Amino acid sequence: MKPNTGNLVFIVDDDPDDRQIILDAFLKTGADLDYEFINSAEELLNRLFNMETDYPNLLLLDLNMPGILGLQALREIRGNKRFSQIPIVIITTSTLISDRKTAYELGASCFLTKPDSFSTMTEYANAMITLWFK
Repeated sequence: MKPNTGNLVFIVDDDPDDRQIILDAFLKTGADLDYEFINSAEELLNRLFNMETDYPNLLLLDLNMPGILGLQALREIRGNKRFSQIPIVIITTSTLISDRKTAYELGASCFLTKPDSFSTMTEYANAMITLWFK
């Protein structure tokens, strides 16, 4: 992995198609960011807790993954002061109000339901770039 230039985005999702769609949407914006795919919450937690510095500048987290669920990972990440400044955007297929409420209670920066269209995903990517990179 390249050193963090202040533009590192972790895309955490067990579905390779969803990871690619999210990446493609960010790439379409033209933003100069670095991306890292992470396949599971376990992999995310291992990666974060083994980092000394250069944490991601944005973390996109799916909720529904095998093993440790996204909400559990969110709880562990927000429970560690080292990661308190990382914006964490939940991006999930869940439309449950209880998932949204719990995510915000645990410290999510934003909760998005995965859109049906690529153009909407690109709008989400543009909004995230505006919020956390400009």
